[in-house]
Amino acid sequence: MKERVYETKSGCIHYFVNEFRPGRQTLVMLPGLTADHRLFDKQVEAFEDEYNLFTWDAPGHAASRPFALDFNLPEKAAWLHGILENENLTRPVLIGQSMGGYVSQCFMERYPGECAGFISIDSAPIKRCYVTGAEIWLLKRTEPMYRAFPWKMLQDLGVNGVSKTAYGRSIMRLFVNDYTKDEYCKLSGHGTKMLADAMEADLPYVIDCPAILICGTRDESGSAKSYNKRWAKKEGLPLYWIRDAGHNANTDAPDEVNGIIRKFVKSLGEV
Repeated sequence: MKERVYETKSGCIHYFVNEFRPGRQTLVMLPGLTADHRLFDKQVEAFEDEYNLFTWDAPGHAASRPFALDFNLPEKAAWLHGILENENLTRPVLIGQSMGGYVSQCFMERYPGECAGFISIDSAPIKRCYVTGAEIWLLKRTEPMYRAFPWKMLQDLGVNGVSKTAYGRSIMRLFVNDYTKDEYCKLSGHGTKMLADAMEADLPYVIDCPAILICGTRDESGSAKSYNKRWAKKEGLPLYWIRDAGHNANTDAPDEVNGIIRKFVKSLGEV
């Protein structure tokens, strides 16, 4: 994977692509809040010879710092779109883990008809009808809540709360340890607030391409499991449960998740 840089008004975004080959499907892998491109190392390893791949350190994360936290979720989706255009990566299959799934839904709202597919990994629907006013209120107050925790406790929660395997926790520990407490609290607070703002916008957020949901049976992040059950039922989307996996199912059970991804992408047919 080659590292490249995309300049914005708020900072530089670092992203990673393999060698582009026409005629191959493009997988755009978007990590969750506080994680970086390494969250998808097992997917890159599995797919780099089959597909055109993209992943990034999202704005404000890892190498994409310093970065002003003055943007919203639609702007983040617009930057992603600009990068994909620059790289000539069209008709992408968006694979969004947690926050990456929310970015994906904003992308499809802003650029209808452009995606070949969508895979949600331990994410949730962004439509207003799925969330309560109390949940939105809490999302907007993540930063002060996080600041109330001792830093060591907050780090442990950020690691053990999202993964149930040694590998998953070890890679998440690398992400969390890369931040100061102040950075981590600001980044987390900004991320959840812009999510709440996107929900309050009450846009249609239509998924206009084939899509599947993946969720760990031991995902303890908020109400992810109940959201996925409701999402699958209301939207008629296939839901794959990953046994004993936590919120980062693609690191806890990479072989199983990779098999689901490969099967789904192949079902889309030719580019």
